Amino acid sequence: MRFMTSSDKPDHATETPAGPSAETAPAPTGVAAQDWATAAADPQYRAAVVDLLGALAYGELAAFERLAEDAKLAPTLEDKAELAKMASAEFHHFERLRNRLAEIGEEPTRAMEPFVAALDGFHRQTAPSDWLEGLVKAYVGDSIASDFYREVAARLDADTRALVLAVLDDTGHAGFAVDRVRAAIDAEPRVGGRLALWARRLMGEALSQSQRVVADRDALSTMLVGGVADGFDLAEVGRMFSRITEAHTKRMAALGLAA
Repeated sequence: MRFMTSSDKPDHATETPAGPSAETAPAPTGVAAQDWATAAADPQYRAAVVDLLGALAYGELAAFERLAEDAKLAPTLEDKAELAKMASAEFHHFERLRNRLAEIGEEPTRAMEPFVAALDGFHRQTAPSDWLEGLVKAYVGDSIASDFYREVAARLDADTRALVLAVLDDTGHAGFAVDRVRAAIDAEPRVGGRLALWARRLMGEALSQSQRVVADRDALSTMLVGGVADGFDLAEVGRMFSRITEAHTKRMAALGLAA
């Protein structure tokens, strides 16, 4: 599942992203050491990557739409302009994914369609009631999805991995969200309790929805549990979710909220 890009390193925190760092990660092996042309010879791996790119592409398109809607709630013209800039960055990410799908001979709309209902459903269930909830959703909820995709990216072929990591780059929303939320809590401390509850709800919904999306796509789920590529074993799944949870806790602290 993909909603919107948020940085793992906001200005107010020194956290590291989920997953091993570039300095400590072992050298790629197996599929992760191959290029797309070699890895795609396995039809099941190819199908899994098409699913992954389709999910990411629709997530980026939905993020663009949501940022445009959030801009309507912005309290100042400066905030509105910042969100418009971020929406533009999300649309460029969508275009890169759409173009990549076309390059490898896949119809982008067809690749995205299986994920529309699930992602739209998530956004309906977690519709923010105000400007601050929208900022927390983008920063906390979307970052959980980004962490998950970074974990998956480490097991992809080199070409696909580079693309996935590029579209997960920060659009500037992380620092913006942290600044605005912390300022709001400083001005009215009671806001913090409400936003902390909201963030915990987002955490649960995002993880549940991600698991459902993967479970519904055979090729993608098979790749993740080791059927193709270098997937996760059960122990690594546990470690992965521990890393994602730890990153979430650090983001909450950056916002000035209790996890």
